Amino acid sequence: MPPHPAETTETKRPVEIGQSLDKRSVWIDRRVSVAPMMDWTDRHCRYFLRCISPQALLYTEMITAGAVLHGDRQRLLAFDPAEHPVALQLGGSDPHDLAAAAKLGADLGYDEINLNCGCPSDRVHSGSFGACLMNEPRRVADCVMAMCAVVDVPVTVKLRIGVIDGRARHDARAAAASFDAVDHAALWEFVRGVVEAGAAALIVHARKAVLGSWSPKDNRDIPVLRYDIVRELQQEFGSIPIVVNGGVRTVGQINELLAWSDGVMLGREAYHRPMILHEADVALGRVAAASLTRRQVVDRMLAYCEREMTRGERLSSITRHMLGLYSGQPGAREFRRRLSEGARKPGATPDLLASAAFASADFSLEPASA
Repeated sequence: MPPHPAETTETKRPVEIGQSLDKRSVWIDRRVSVAPMMDWTDRHCRYFLRCISPQALLYTEMITAGAVLHGDRQRLLAFDPAEHPVALQLGGSDPHDLAAAAKLGADLGYDEINLNCGCPSDRVHSGSFGACLMNEPRRVADCVMAMCAVVDVPVTVKLRIGVIDGRARHDARAAAASFDAVDHAALWEFVRGVVEAGAAALIVHARKAVLGSWSPKDNRDIPVLRYDIVRELQQEFGSIPIVVNGGVRTVGQINELLAWSDGVMLGREAYHRPMILHEADVALGRVAAASLTRRQVVDRMLAYCEREMTRGERLSSITRHMLGLYSGQPGAREFRRRLSEGARKPGATPDLLASAAFASADFSLEPASA
């Protein structure tokens, strides 16, 4: 089975760079990664996911450069050594601030610094970061260049295949479904700029982003997935890794996309059905089939919960990320109910996690942890 995160603390280290300042020479296995998701991929979530997959590349929630520079850095940037490989995603549009924030992240040991140019949420649009930055390719290139100049880890960019101002266009739905010569030119200009500025990899969400009038759910469900556009980018800019993101829900899809891409980034599917990461590891030959049980994951998280609660964390802050562990298994609903209702109660202890797992028929059928 994959090693317990606590057992690998001494061997898991930030990516070794040596004396080279060429970030593109640093190799990170990007075949499977988990997307940065606001309010979800905090350090507790990432530790939980690492208990399932020993090698998936994990990303923090987006943290603004301003928050890194002026906020509670310990709370915002803390991570467990077991999380490696782990990337810090930054939001911002000021080259100086992003460079300073990137350096702080790299100095703390993050394996990669990622710039968010893909999130369509109003929360990022109003702050001049996220997908709206795709309308400012020169500014983004300047940001990437500034970040690359001060860190010895890869600087990467997460983007969409295009961006639409939903408030200015009456045909936003039609525009989100099309990809014409103007869209092609804009995307190629953006990508060429960040690649020339030093970006070590690109993570491309294969949908357009519609800003201002659509909800995040609309932006996930309505724009047409265009993996073919990402494949064109991979063919044109194959000197750096191109990772595809958006709409991936099965290991079969992962295998199909890896036939031509350098990696696949999972989003909500990895959060709601986290054991897909183990399934992917098995399919890629990273681990043996049936080498990990949900019971083993629960046992690992019990130890983590006990440790974190002695430091003042609430049980619910950790277990809220675990509700999908038994997804698709007998007893999954009871597992979710016990955790979601019980973890918030005063005095809740890690024993609740064990009892919730025992309520699942799947748990009782699995062999005990080794």
